[in-house]
Amino acid sequence: MIDLDNETEFEIDILGLEKIVNSLTQKDIELLVVKNDEIQELNKEHRNIDKATDVLSFPLEYDFDNMPLGSIVISTDFVEEKAKEYGHSFDEEFSLLFIHGLLHLLGYDHEVDNGEHRNKEEELIKKFNLPDSLIVRNS
Repeated sequence: MIDLDNETEFEIDILGLEKIVNSLTQKDIELLVVKNDEIQELNKEHRNIDKATDVLSFPLEYDFDNMPLGSIVISTDFVEEKAKEYGHSFDEEFSLLFIHGLLHLLGYDHEVDNGEHRNKEEELIKKFNLPDSLIVRNS
């Protein structure tokens, strides 16, 4: 299940996102949908990077049976911008960023792995018939 906290005017396709989650885990996910100013504050506070970003992931450090896997924060400003730039829908871009964040919660880390994160993203993008722009721009 996804626990949604949407602080924007956008409708979020929770059913589509839950299909993605259920293909990988039975754990709950907290999803926070914000604008650039709020994600910039979180990025500064938790990563010491004072700029907006598209997606942040906060895995829980302890794995108890009834605890959620963690939290994903997505900026709709980035979603809108990249959807226009790559010529696909808001929902498709949101799903791409959600997949990226979810894989971080599951322990994937493209900054230190040998391509496992990227390969898993590619697998999920194909499985859920999403545009491959995330793969292209991260290659």
